[in-house]
Amino acid sequence: MAFDGLFTISMTTELQQLVTGRISKIHQPNAQEILMHIRAQGKNYKLLFSVHSSYSRVQITHETIDNPAQPPLFCMVLRKHLEGGIITGIYQHESDRIIIFQIQSKNEIGDDISREIHMEIMGRHSNLLLVDPSRNLILESIKHLSPSMNSYRTILPGQPYIAPPSQNKLNPLEISELEGVLQSSSDPKEIMDQISGFSPLHAKELVYRFQNSKDRVKTYKEFIDEIKQGGSNKQIVEVNGKTFYSPNALTHLDGNKFNEESLGNLLDRVYFAKAERDRVKQQAGDLERWLQNELNKLKLKMKKLQKDFEQAENLDTYQLFGELLMANAYAIEKGLKEVELVNYYDENEKTVLIPLDIRKTATQNAQRYYSRYTKAKTALLKIEQQFQITKEDIEYFELLLQQVMQASPTDIEEIREELMEQGLLKARASKKKKKPTKPIPEKFIASDGTEISVGKNNKQNDFVTFKLARKTDTWLHTKDIPGSHVVIHSDNPSETALLEAANLAAYFSKARESASVPVDYTVIKQVKKPNGSKPGFVIYFEQTTLFVTPDEEKIRNMKK
Repeated sequence: MAFDGLFTISMTTELQQLVTGRISKIHQPNAQEILMHIRAQGKNYKLLFSVHSSYSRVQITHETIDNPAQPPLFCMVLRKHLEGGIITGIYQHESDRIIIFQIQSKNEIGDDISREIHMEIMGRHSNLLLVDPSRNLILESIKHLSPSMNSYRTILPGQPYIAPPSQNKLNPLEISELEGVLQSSSDPKEIMDQISGFSPLHAKELVYRFQNSKDRVKTYKEFIDEIKQGGSNKQIVEVNGKTFYSPNALTHLDGNKFNEESLGNLLDRVYFAKAERDRVKQQAGDLERWLQNELNKLKLKMKKLQKDFEQAENLDTYQLFGELLMANAYAIEKGLKEVELVNYYDENEKTVLIPLDIRKTATQNAQRYYSRYTKAKTALLKIEQQFQITKEDIEYFELLLQQVMQASPTDIEEIREELMEQGLLKARASKKKKKPTKPIPEKFIASDGTEISVGKNNKQNDFVTFKLARKTDTWLHTKDIPGSHVVIHSDNPSETALLEAANLAAYFSKARESASVPVDYTVIKQVKKPNGSKPGFVIYFEQTTLFVTPDEEKIRNMKK
């Protein structure tokens, strides 16, 4: 990762397209993010601020983020001061990871007011502040910092705004002052220690470029000019499971490289899936824990049933003991603890040792074993029924858990609703009654233009398969693996569409990280829902199986 001072320079350049834009809406999807809708130069933009400890950033995003019904306090304050305001300037503080947005707005009585948004991108210390520049006062911040937490600066409403302490390093844009450092430095750490804005990634890249350069100052100037212009080759590099990104080409790294048109697209690609998972965890942490606990209980129940099943399987032995005792009753005296009899069912006529109750006759002991046989037979039937029910419940909860792990915040609410409808979760107290809404499955477009729908939870799965699809459409699902229902909306899909839909089925399943995942496909009319079955459960016929390896890059390209 590298949202360092240099990346901030490039991002500030990219954000200049928002200057003169009007802030139309402000949302706060969660405790760590703010989303502003801005109309600038005839286009609509979504500006995302994140103070997440691992994903802190500011960017123009093209992704959709769900908003809560009730806006938090910080969001309300921003709306009061900024909605309808015009962005008049965007600049970087020194060469640090701080971007300041200057906004002209109006107060409640219509007078002009100036406000500033200070975005501080500093890992776990990241913050977003609303400042009144005319009085240099903090009006509100997404995180509060009391004097006891930081003696240098207090971040509370009504306190003077103090910028983070300067690092007292050389400005990376003042090239004339850097010549001495550039000529003498051959270690990335020296670059980082002396020039502001350099992370290890960009310091290593610069030193690597110096190795093939006859004029270090010229090489540096070209490198920094690319940064100032917003980046020349906005690049992501994946090396041994780690992701690196930069506005410039990372020539010192050897790995899978992807180029993006903008820094916003680049950050969407790097962070959105991770940030979405984090949003879901915030919203669904309790649900995930509850599902896991229920699953653990069911698995424990299955072990006990297995043990009971093994004990009940002795019924054949009880029946054999009863029959042998009855056949030899005339020769067995009362009062024996055990008796050894020839097993006439055995080809080799081996003997068996039968325990006896000394208080009972041979006939009475035989009746006792017949009684045990009857009880064991009844118990075995009940155990087999419970075994099947528990097995289905385990499959159901494993499916739900997999859906939660891959869900969006909207999907989570539908999963909660499903569990409430099943009587498995208590309904939450709510002041307003929600109108029932139609499930919204995710839409994808195959490279040949064919539409594909994917159910992300059981409500969506049932809707996609039995409401949205036509009888002649093609239906796909991972073979014997919990996953999504996928429908190709075509009477005769091409091989390309079929393989891409199979890729979706494998990706949105428990086998997402696996290779060569088996995926079944058939026509919708061969998919049936048994009476009384759980949501999302189906049986299907006349299927064909193909094998695919989930490819996230293909999924991104197919997203509608």
